[in-house]
Amino acid sequence: MKNKIEELQILLVEPSSSQSKIIIRQFDELGISSYEWLKTGTDALARANSTSPDLIVSAMYLPDMTGTELVHSLRCDQENHELVFMLISTETSFYQLDPIRQAGATAILPKPFTSSQLKKALLTTMDFLDIGQLQLENFEPEKLNVLVVDDSEFARKQIIRTLSMMGIENFAQAEDGKNAIPIINNEYFDLIITDYNMPELDGKALIEYIRNESMQRAVPILMVTSEGSMNKLAVVEQLGVSAVCDKPFDPKTVKGVIELIMTA
Repeated sequence: MKNKIEELQILLVEPSSSQSKIIIRQFDELGISSYEWLKTGTDALARANSTSPDLIVSAMYLPDMTGTELVHSLRCDQENHELVFMLISTETSFYQLDPIRQAGATAILPKPFTSSQLKKALLTTMDFLDIGQLQLENFEPEKLNVLVVDDSEFARKQIIRTLSMMGIENFAQAEDGKNAIPIINNEYFDLIITDYNMPELDGKALIEYIRNESMQRAVPILMVTSEGSMNKLAVVEQLGVSAVCDKPFDPKTVKGVIELIMTA
């Protein structure tokens, strides 16, 4: 278990020598000494298998693949599917960044970034490595029954992994709202976590169904989403979502939100 940022072991994947020097200088200022600089995704995948780092920090565009392809390769690797991943990029396109959000990146930092932004992202990494158990007055975390609804398998795994570290053991999964409805009709849940943008039946329609037609209309619902439209999210809040968290999500924030909505 890592207790300090200085103890993190990091693989930096950055093809630019000048950009790597900037990032490494920031590592040095934060007291991080266990890092290795690599230029390609292929090298990063090979080193991840041999060194088991705590975190991979990558650029979006590498000589042999994109950052998206790199994180997806990690998520499909049995040995490294839980490896924490952070992107540093000038890319701002929602369609380019959303697959990385869905794959469970801990943070997406802009270029250039500030020292405080990097430190916050690394503290989030520490939370992913050791978040601690939920503190609930009326529930035992291991007895909670949770449904996770997201069309991204990577996102579902990331959410389940994070909640498992908080002590939750019982999960059901659905890839969209349409598949979630029969599950909700056949099983009682203490908490439902859903994405917004999904095929067939999106998060808005699912919340509408739960609150108006299901047999468990008062169940707490947490939306974890990359949706950026304030108008859409405002409608969801009016429908009765208990809380909304962004992707990438901060485990400490999610933990606090769950503790709050489970005691409301």
